Amino acid sequence: MAEIRVLTCDVFGTTVDWYTGVAAGVSEVFSELGLSVDAGAFANEWRAEYVPSMQRVRDGQREWANLDVLHAESLDLLLRRHGIADTVSPAARAMMVRAWHRLPAWSDTLPGLERLRTRYVIATLSNGGFALLTNLVKAERLPFDCVISAELVRAYKPDPRVYRAAADLLDVAPAEILMVAAHGRDLEAAAGVGLRTAFVERPREHGPYPGADRAADVTSDITVTSFLDLADHLGC
Repeated sequence: MAEIRVLTCDVFGTTVDWYTGVAAGVSEVFSELGLSVDAGAFANEWRAEYVPSMQRVRDGQREWANLDVLHAESLDLLLRRHGIADTVSPAARAMMVRAWHRLPAWSDTLPGLERLRTRYVIATLSNGGFALLTNLVKAERLPFDCVISAELVRAYKPDPRVYRAAADLLDVAPAEILMVAAHGRDLEAAAGVGLRTAFVERPREHGPYPGADRAADVTSDITVTSFLDLADHLGC
């Protein structure tokens, strides 16, 4: 790892706890409307639409749109599925979409990133839109040196263009970047472009529901349990 100069970090699930944040936002809206819908289960269903919504963009079935738009479309789908579309106003739907802009960081994220930043440039590399990521980083006071969003290249990971853009924007070779993520698909695609990879185990990514990637199923250069563990591993 001596040649690593930059750490690019996935955000949803890796850096922040989307399940807790989205479930809280959903619960707030549903409670105000008097709807007895399991907010945690709804949040997990919403996340399940994440990859399919982006795949439609990759396949050309849908023109480019940033993640807020895709989240809004997925939300509309779920509200119809639950039979409550007529109950949730456009303003309430907008509030729910904005829940993705204010997600709590995992407890190890802030101190771990602070240590890693003493030695490396650290940046987001996420499918989140530029505004979303900026708002999220500001709200949680995450010490990233810069925000790199898939929106900058109008493509979604695991499209190779997203990883190449990180190298181009930061003026480093792909092999000088360590991609940090809790998702094997993300790391596999990054490695295919020449980035080094670090898998962070997040067994509670989906709250009480299954779905988190396991270390046993992921190929990476490094496997750690937290950003603090990664800082230890890299000598920060």
